[in-house]
Amino acid sequence: MEGAATEGKLSPALPLATLIGRELRGDGSERPLVRYGHSGFAKRGEDYFLVKPDCLRVPGDPSSAFSVFAVFDGHNGVSAAVFSKEKLLEHVMSAVPQGISREDWLQALPRALVAGFVKTDIDFQRKGETSGTTATLVVVDGFTVTVASVGDSRCILDTQGGEVSLLTVDHRLEENAEERERVTASGGEVSRLNLCGGQEVGPLRCWPGGLCLSRSIGDTDVGEFIVPIPHVKQVKLPNTGGRLIIASDGIWDALSSETAAQSCRGLPAELAAKLVVKQALKTSGLKDDTTCVVVDIIPSDHCSTPPALSPKKNQNKLKSLIFGRRSHSSVGKLSKSASLGSVEEIFEEGSAMLEERLGRNFPSKANLPPFRCAICQVDQEPFEGLMTDNVGGCCSAPSTPWGGPYLCSDCRKKKDAMEGKRSSRSTTCR
Repeated sequence: MEGAATEGKLSPALPLATLIGRELRGDGSERPLVRYGHSGFAKRGEDYFLVKPDCLRVPGDPSSAFSVFAVFDGHNGVSAAVFSKEKLLEHVMSAVPQGISREDWLQALPRALVAGFVKTDIDFQRKGETSGTTATLVVVDGFTVTVASVGDSRCILDTQGGEVSLLTVDHRLEENAEERERVTASGGEVSRLNLCGGQEVGPLRCWPGGLCLSRSIGDTDVGEFIVPIPHVKQVKLPNTGGRLIIASDGIWDALSSETAAQSCRGLPAELAAKLVVKQALKTSGLKDDTTCVVVDIIPSDHCSTPPALSPKKNQNKLKSLIFGRRSHSSVGKLSKSASLGSVEEIFEEGSAMLEERLGRNFPSKANLPPFRCAICQVDQEPFEGLMTDNVGGCCSAPSTPWGGPYLCSDCRKKKDAMEGKRSSRSTTCR
């Protein structure tokens, strides 16, 4: 299926100085077209995807439209993938303050994504099912793209000059030393499968459970140190637009990011998705579910594939953003000058610590009762849940001091369990 999402309405006349300023900055008022296509083959039937091109930030206002695309790669059953497809976006949007401007909405989105992922995980684990899923959620608002991801599904960006940027981080224990250290520090054991006779085989896994990933939604049987806190990256595309390829690991185990981008340049989104899947199957066969969603962000004065995505030779350069290369002091800050070629990097954060992700300035009703949990968005009276240090005047349960926004009792327990401060068996209904 292929579709297009457009937004916009007649705007009031703007002063000439404003128009000139926009022209000089290259951020004209015309919003891009968003065209998409998807394809896939099932081996286990555990991959799911989400396409919502008609979301409205302000109900009834088409100028506030944005698009959402996601891929969920389930394991140990389909329950977690199906649940995340149905609930994740809803939970993210519930964590965004109402009545704010577009600029404030884009700034609040990374923290809302963290809250939404954690809320989805808490709600699913209460079902008592043991399946899990990766989740890669992409929000496209004009030329601004925000990506949140746990697991090893990926989103790549192909732009002007054939530059391919990786917008996600693979949370595989085999390849991510920082995640291995975090899991073991939180109480998990990381090792390979041990066969009879002591021979170790296969990739590194977390025990109990034997999961190869360090982050996911669900996986109740593994332990809370397998966290649902996503890596989040927000970028602004150049006015030439770009192409996003969002796919499960059935694609990326067969193709590099650059090969996937090269294989479909010059094709419309629907054909591009089919060709990426075909190329993956040609390379390695159908060893796993393969799901691919291609999203083209096209300047409104073009009616087909962005010129930046036309076939090119010898102009491709892979710029992978490797997790852990930058210190925490430099990650998660708004950037004025950082860029990936012609792509402006606005925000990036990959920490698994909620206090770093939500921060002290998380928009909430924490200053006045009733108190609203920053994750589950449930209002409670002051003495019904746990308080934060900066609320003042109320007692909190004995635990490590928490400098972030208000969390209810259940969400505080979840936070402590993810950090190895509380037994995971006491955090969820099993």
